Amino acid sequence: MIVKFTTQHGQLTLLGESAVTLLKLGGHSGTVPGAVLAADLPGFLQKLRAGLATHGDEPSPAQPQQAPADDDDRDSDAQTPAPVTLRMRAAPFVEMIETAIVRGSGLMWDRG
Repeated sequence: MIVKFTTQHGQLTLLGESAVTLLKLGGHSGTVPGAVLAADLPGFLQKLRAGLATHGDEPSPAQPQQAPADDDDRDSDAQTPAPVTLRMRAAPFVEMIETAIVRGSGLMWDRG
């Protein structure tokens, strides 16, 4: 599932599991579709930031599954890239919400 977030000033698309996790950290049930009114968005952002302070360093739930490497394919000098954290995944979402608050817009989301 893909979730498309919309304000009066922009759009953002996130993979479903990450999107639902971020919505729940913000105090929402995580249902899709949904919305947060402009007046309620500062409280949502505050809860989201508090949730990210606690869970932000956890790997994002939308991590692709990597196939195990064969012994022949392993390179001792190769490093596995660091997983994308929830905080990293949330950065554009937080920025979008901050912009929406400044400009007096609400936040809506639906399946993309």
